[in-house]
Amino acid sequence: MSKKQKVILAYSGGLDTSVILKWLTHKGYDVVAYVANVGQKDDFDKVREKALKTGASKVYVEDLREELVTDFIFPALRGNALYEGRYLLGTALARPLIAKRQVQIAEKEGTNLMAHGATGKGNDQVRFEFAFYALHPNAAVISPWKDPEFLSEFKGRSDMLKYAQKYGIPVTASAEKPYSEDENLMHISHEAGILEDPNHIPSEDMYSLTTSPKAAPDEETLIDIEFKDGFPISVVNVTDGTKKNKPLDLFLYLNELGGKNGIGRLDMVENRFIGIKSRGVYETPGATILWAAHRDLEGIAMDKEVMHIRDMLIPKFSELIYNGFWFSPEMDFIMAAIEKSQEKIDGTVRLSLYKGNAMPLARKSPTSLYNEDLSSMDIEGGFNAVDSLGFININAIRLKAHNLLLRNHDPYRWRKRRQ
Repeated sequence: MSKKQKVILAYSGGLDTSVILKWLTHKGYDVVAYVANVGQKDDFDKVREKALKTGASKVYVEDLREELVTDFIFPALRGNALYEGRYLLGTALARPLIAKRQVQIAEKEGTNLMAHGATGKGNDQVRFEFAFYALHPNAAVISPWKDPEFLSEFKGRSDMLKYAQKYGIPVTASAEKPYSEDENLMHISHEAGILEDPNHIPSEDMYSLTTSPKAAPDEETLIDIEFKDGFPISVVNVTDGTKKNKPLDLFLYLNELGGKNGIGRLDMVENRFIGIKSRGVYETPGATILWAAHRDLEGIAMDKEVMHIRDMLIPKFSELIYNGFWFSPEMDFIMAAIEKSQEKIDGTVRLSLYKGNAMPLARKSPTSLYNEDLSSMDIEGGFNAVDSLGFININAIRLKAHNLLLRNHDPYRWRKRRQ
């Protein structure tokens, strides 16, 4: 009798991955379930038990929260990553970490087969699979939601529920939410279902990480966030004296403060990698606070031209994260540029957390490039105002040449400009 092929399945314990686990065993695979704790509120003992009962030969459960913070969230925030200028990329940052550990477990278990439960319309399929292939060039991927046989058997949730009932797969008894969620340490996303109508206003009971700004405390919370080379190294609550300086503790505390003060809500329609527009509602409290503080500190400690060039990289950096290219040569290139830009981004930013807002109030830096005397409107500070005459005259040369050409060769446009 031939030995069964072993496959490492990214397993959450939900309906989809539980059905996929059983389906793979029926296809003759030896399924090893991999469960990553990236900050979701699950009972991992029960998830392990369910995987074994459903047919897994072995289950790995690992706490990846610290690594998620230090190796993915903090590096993304150092580069001010915002997809399409708004989204802080919570789901996109967790997937390459999970995939990396899957590859390592596959190598440990002596297989090149890996599986996931991401759909063929979404972004997670590319985030998993690009990471698999980048880190294990000989990887073979099983993606049931792109498998014709699987798709013919499961046309919707009702088919999956019937399958689960048939094979004794435990299904959560609580009523299904009219939308789907993905939660990790950085955020929770809400999408699909009733949210597929972009004109539908979600009810307040949908939000689980953040208090409504309307119901948030009427008093501000003042905090100081200290950075070293662009990395946050401490948070001090000025209001009550609480201090956190370990990466995971610091981030969890900012999530707590941000959630209490209604910070980090976002409702947007975004562009998925495969070209479909998608509506997502996100709650990202701690990362929103860190993003605001870090960006503010750069204003005082980063060179102007370095900042402007780095800012041109932000859209591409964010797009690479969103599209699943965390492990790619172009990401290595951009990360190297970000690393250089963050040298001496040191200092402390004081913020006010109040009713949905994280507002920088003050900042100080031992590596500050700000010269108070030079910036002053009241004293000369070593600046000779007469020099500005030549500065303006030289920079105006090309403007004069362009508009002289316009006046001589396109008088209509010239007159319209002057009206």
